[in-house]
Amino acid sequence: MATPDSDLDALATLRQLRADLLARSEELSVTADDPLAYDDNFADSGQVAAELGENQAAIAAAREQLDEIDAALARIEAGTYGSCETCGGPIGTARLEAMPAARFCIEHA
Repeated sequence: MATPDSDLDALATLRQLRADLLARSEELSVTADDPLAYDDNFADSGQVAAELGENQAAIAAAREQLDEIDAALARIEAGTYGSCETCGGPIGTARLEAMPAARFCIEHA
């Protein structure tokens, strides 16, 4: 289980990651929803479709990351942050530094 100081560090990191993802998701959503952002020339319609698909995939990935971050923030609040959801053992500090929203120890990842 993480220490109170590491929880505070994780909290700050997770909040910053969350803000960054929200901003990036917003940028991608505006681009995907803005037909003027794409050339509607018929010859380029395949490229437009590909770009829209890439944006939608990036938005979906950002939403998944946001869900993971929100779950990590909830674990901090509940006092279970840093504990593996499978075995209940501690998640290594290095792992949490690399992946602040990690839910599992390296053995159960």
